Amino acid sequence: MPAPGKLRDLIRTIRAARTAADERAVIAKECAYIRDSFREEDNDFRCRNVAKLLYIHMLGYPAHFGQLECLKLIASPKFTDKRIGYLGAMLLLDERQDVHLLVTNSLKNDLNHQNQFVVGLALCSLGNICSQEMSRDLAGEVEKLLKSTNSYLRKKAALCAVRIVRKVPELMEVFVPTTRSLLNERNHGVAVCGIALVTEMCRVNPETLSHFRRHVPILVKTLKNLVMSGYSPEHDVSGISDPFMQVKLLRLLRMLGKDEESVSEQMNDVLAQVATNTETSKNVGNAILYETVLTIMDTKSESGLRVLAINILGRFLLNNDKNIRYVALNTLLKTVTADYNAVQRHRTTILDCLKDPDISIRRRAMELSFALINSSNIRGMVKELLTFLVKADVEFKSYVTSNIFLAAEKHSPNKRWHIDTMMKVLTTAGNYVRDDAVPSLIHLVSTSSELQAYAVQRLFKAMQNDISQITENDVLDVLESVLYSSHSTSITRDYALTAVMKLSTRFTATMERIKNVINQFEVNMDVELQQRGVEFGSLFKNHDSMRPALLEKMPVMESKPVSSEPVTNGEVTTQPEEPQTTQEAVTEEKPPKQASETLLDLLGGGPTQPEPTPAPVQPPAPASSSGGDLLDLLGGLDLGSTNAGPPPMNIMAPSSAVPNLLDGGGLLNPAPLGVQVPVQMNHQPVASLTPNSSSGFPPITAFEKNGLKIIFAFEKVPGNPSNVVSIMVTATNSLAFPMTDFVFQAAVPKTFQLQLLSPSGNVMPPNNSGTITQEVKVANPQQQPLRMRLKLSYKVNGAPVNEQGEVNSFPPGL
Repeated sequence: MPAPGKLRDLIRTIRAARTAADERAVIAKECAYIRDSFREEDNDFRCRNVAKLLYIHMLGYPAHFGQLECLKLIASPKFTDKRIGYLGAMLLLDERQDVHLLVTNSLKNDLNHQNQFVVGLALCSLGNICSQEMSRDLAGEVEKLLKSTNSYLRKKAALCAVRIVRKVPELMEVFVPTTRSLLNERNHGVAVCGIALVTEMCRVNPETLSHFRRHVPILVKTLKNLVMSGYSPEHDVSGISDPFMQVKLLRLLRMLGKDEESVSEQMNDVLAQVATNTETSKNVGNAILYETVLTIMDTKSESGLRVLAINILGRFLLNNDKNIRYVALNTLLKTVTADYNAVQRHRTTILDCLKDPDISIRRRAMELSFALINSSNIRGMVKELLTFLVKADVEFKSYVTSNIFLAAEKHSPNKRWHIDTMMKVLTTAGNYVRDDAVPSLIHLVSTSSELQAYAVQRLFKAMQNDISQITENDVLDVLESVLYSSHSTSITRDYALTAVMKLSTRFTATMERIKNVINQFEVNMDVELQQRGVEFGSLFKNHDSMRPALLEKMPVMESKPVSSEPVTNGEVTTQPEEPQTTQEAVTEEKPPKQASETLLDLLGGGPTQPEPTPAPVQPPAPASSSGGDLLDLLGGLDLGSTNAGPPPMNIMAPSSAVPNLLDGGGLLNPAPLGVQVPVQMNHQPVASLTPNSSSGFPPITAFEKNGLKIIFAFEKVPGNPSNVVSIMVTATNSLAFPMTDFVFQAAVPKTFQLQLLSPSGNVMPPNNSGTITQEVKVANPQQQPLRMRLKLSYKVNGAPVNEQGEVNSFPPGL
C-alpha cells in the first residue's frame, strides 16, 4: 500500500475543488483510504491519518470511525502521537460515546508521567472531556498537581479543576485548601487560573463565599497593583495593564461583596481607583469600567461611589458605539431602583436614545424612560413618549400605551391633563390600546362632573375633527358612518349600534331615524348584530314603556385598582381583582370560567345540586324611575349551583317582575319577594357589594409548608340571603428564592358555592418581600360549618411543586 499523502496535500486538494460535489468526492475517497489504513494497522502512518481525519471532521464530515485510533495514539510512547491522539479525543469523544471511558486509564498514567508536556496534554484533555466518573477517578491526581512546584502544571491543573468542580460540585472540598496559594502566586498564568477556580467554586456553591471572603485583601492588593503599576509590556492590551485579570478580579469581588457591608468597605478605595484611572478611549478600558460599575452596584458600596458608577454609564450613552450604548441602557435599567436620583440626571440623554435608528437601543431607552417617570417630570416625559408613540414600531405601541396609562393613573397632576393624555393615546395608537382603556376613560369622565362637557367635546372632535355646535343628526351621522364603514370591525359595529339605542332615550327629534337604523340590523348577516337589532326592536315594539328605565344613565362605576408596576411584553404584570364593568356590552355573554370551575370537588365529588324549579310567572310590575326593581333585560342570570360558584356578583337573586325579552320571551327564575338587585349589563355589576368591615372574625393560617404561608381574612357580605363570606387569601414566601407560576385552587362541599376571583399576580418575591392576594367568595345558604380543600402549585428555581391541604378551623359563625 503506498504511503499516504501529507495533511497539507489534502488541504490543497480540498481547496482546489470547484464545487461542493467535487469536495465531497475528494473527502469520500480520502476517508476510504484512511479506513483501509486503519484496518491494516498501519502504525507508521496512523498519526498522519488521524490528523487528516480531524481536518475532515472540522469541515463537518463524519469522522467517528477514528475514535479508537485516537486511543491507540494516546497509548503510544511517542509525544507526537500523544499530541494528535489527545487532540482527536477532545474533538471526537464526549460523554455520550462508549469509547469515552476507555481513555481514563491512559489519562491516569499520563498524569503521573515524568515529562511535564505529556502531563500538560493529559490535563488539557481531562479539562475538556471529563465526565462525572472521570472526575471522581482522577480528582486526586489533579489535586497533587495543584501542589506541584512547576508553574506550567499548576496552571493547567487549576483549569482542569474548574471543569471537575463544575461536573461534580461535591469534589470542591478536595481543591479548597490549595486556593490560597494560588491566589498568592506570583506567576501570572497560575494566578489567573486560580481566580477562575475560586470564582467557579463561589458560583457553584454559595456556602463557600464565607470562606473566600477572608482572601478579599489579597484580591484587592492584586487589583490595586495592576491599576497603579502603570505600563507593563508583558500583559498590556492597548495601554491597559492586564485587562483580563482585572475583569476576573472584579467579577470575583462582586460575588464576595454582595450583601456584605464589611467586605464591600474593603473594596471601595480600589474600585474608585479603577473607575477614575482607567482609560476610556479604547474598548478594552470600557470593558473594565463596565465590570467596575456592576461590582459597585451589586455590593454595599458607599453612595458617592454609586453616583460615580451611574455617571460612567451616562458617559457610555454618549459613545458612538451602538454596543456600548445598549450595554449602558441595559445596565441603567437594572440599577435604576438602586439609585433613582442619580439615573434621573441622565434623563435627557436617555430620551435622545428614543430617536436612535437601532431598534434594540430604542427598546431599552423606552423601558428606562417609563422607569424614570414620577410626579414632578410626568408632563415632559409623557410628551416625549407620545411623540415617540407616533413613529414607534408596531411591536412597541401596545407596551407604550399601557405604560402611559399606568403612569397617568399614578402620577397625573390633574384630571384634565389625565383625560387629554388618554385621548391623545387613544387617537394615536388606535387598536394597539389595551382592552380596559376605554372603561377606564369612562370611569374617569363619570367621576369628574366638571369635565364631562369638555370630555364629550374632545371625544366628538376625535371622531369628526370639528368642535363646533353639535346636533343630534351630527351624532347619528358619525355613528352611522361607523356602522356602515367597510373598515369597521364587528366589535366596533356592536358598540356603535348599542350607542344608537341608548341615544333613543336622549334624542327626540331623531327617534324615527334611530328606529330605522335598528330595523335595518334585524336582518344583518352578522349574528351578533342581528341579535342586537332584534332585541332592540322588541323593546321599541312590545315594551316601549320600559325602554327609558332600562336605558337610563348608568351610575358611577367603582374604580378598579391599577397596578403601579410597569407592563412587560405588552401585558400588565398584575391582574385586576374584579371584572371590568362596561356600559357598551348589551347581549348575553357568559363570563370566562375560573380555574376553580374545573377543579375536582375534592371533598364530595358527584353531580352538583340541581337547579331550583322556577316559580310561577309573576305579572309585570310597573317600572320605577330608578330602575332598581327592574329585571336586567340586557343579560341573563345563571343561578345554577356549582362547586366553582356563580358568576361575579350574581349571588343575589334577581327580581322576576319583568320578562326577559332577550331570551326568546321566556322568564328567568323568580327571586324571593323583597330582594333587590342592581341593574347589570353583561353579567357585571354597576357597583360591587361592600363587605362588612366590622365582622370581627379573626384571620387564620390556612397553610404553611416549605416557606409558603397562606392566611385567610374574612368579611361577611351584609344583607344577602345566601350568607356570603368574602375570604381574602394572602400568600407569602419566606424562601430565599422567588416562587413563580403560583396558582391557588380551592374546593368546598356540594352544599356550598365557591367563586375564585383573579389573583393579584403569579410571582411571590423571596424573603417575605411581597405577597399575592386573591379574593374567594363562598355562599353558605344552609348555614353549615365550612370546610375547604386547597390545591397549590408553583415553581422554585424552575422545579414544579404541588401541595394539597384541608382547612377545617374556620371561625364559628361564618
